[in-house]
Amino acid sequence: MTRESDRILDEARKSLAVNREGGYHRRALSLGNSIGQGSQQLKTSHLKKKLGRILLAVAAIWFAATVAGMIIDGIGFTGVMITLLATIAAFAVFGRYPRMKVPARTDLNKGDVRQMVGRTELWLENQRPALPAPAATIVDTIGVQLDELGLQLATVDPDHPATHEVRRLVGETLPEMVDAYRRIPANLRREQRAGASPDEQITQSLGKISSEIDSVTRQLADGALDDLAVRTRYLDYKYGDESAPDKDPA
Repeated sequence: MTRESDRILDEARKSLAVNREGGYHRRALSLGNSIGQGSQQLKTSHLKKKLGRILLAVAAIWFAATVAGMIIDGIGFTGVMITLLATIAAFAVFGRYPRMKVPARTDLNKGDVRQMVGRTELWLENQRPALPAPAATIVDTIGVQLDELGLQLATVDPDHPATHEVRRLVGETLPEMVDAYRRIPANLRREQRAGASPDEQITQSLGKISSEIDSVTRQLADGALDDLAVRTRYLDYKYGDESAPDKDPA
């Protein structure tokens, strides 16, 4: 099992090395802490809304101070200090709240393809710290791959069977796999069970998912919709012996 996991990781590395002359690597570096452009856009949108609230609050504070000064013929030093403190408070409060909510796993597959990709990436980002280092590295790769997949699916009929199966793979099977791993107590994740530890199993499973996403994206790019075999592969991942960590480690 360990050798099989190493083989999958090695294949994933080779695929990334040759894919579009290292395009995945360059884009992953440019995303910083985000694993994909979808999650980055969601965070950027949230930040813009925060800045908008801050500007509105500061404008209201200074407008109120100006009106008060006109009515009482100046607000004096005390009034200026109160205005400055209120401005600082507005930055502190609206800069911190409301915090960005992590999408619920059950909501990942809702909305259009772009929304599904963005929510899945954001959800995966928040699961990444709990994963073993090799699996976390694959999650970073999957994030960039999801961007490519989202672009391809955006041009495909939403009712096409391939679209439904890919959405199920990305929006359901992938997060279910990670969630199953996280339910295993941390002290049991390195214990060998049926030839592999949960750490090794999640790494191997995510490697398979990464390879599948890359394969599907290439086929979609080539217009080979009728050649997709996502259904059988996704069922193998979900129900196969090596598809996900055991939920009951005992």
